[in-house]
Amino acid sequence: MFIVAHRYMKDAAAAEDALQEAFIKAFQKIDQFKGDVTFGAWLKRIVINRCLDIIKARKMEVQSLDEGVLHIADSDDDWEVGDRASMEEVYTAIEKLPENYRVVVKLFLLEGYDHQEIAEILGITESASRTNLHRGKAQLKKTLKHLEYGTGY
Repeated sequence: MFIVAHRYMKDAAAAEDALQEAFIKAFQKIDQFKGDVTFGAWLKRIVINRCLDIIKARKMEVQSLDEGVLHIADSDDDWEVGDRASMEEVYTAIEKLPENYRVVVKLFLLEGYDHQEIAEILGITESASRTNLHRGKAQLKKTLKHLEYGTGY
């Protein structure tokens, strides 16, 4: 769970704090665990939600999308990057994304949530989730393409 928290928080101390708060909340709400998902999945959701609450509380600016001009992301699953990009470079590239893209990309790619779940967690529409994922993916590809050809950022 620390690894999950650390994906969202910028440093280990913040991740530890978020994790401790999430464990306290899980302990307080243990009676709400119904067993319809594994305990690990239930706890992971609490950890992610706590991290996101902390980020929001810090008033990190999340760009809002004009619902009138949303672009529905294409459904291709092409997430392949060149062989020269290491996992560390991919994680670094994800961290450099704007906040709204970064959170959706992490929830989708690293945590495995679908757009409906992401929309519920973040309080956005499914189309906003798709759009943020699409735009984040485009920025990641651009960043990683520079790495592939050795041109830097």
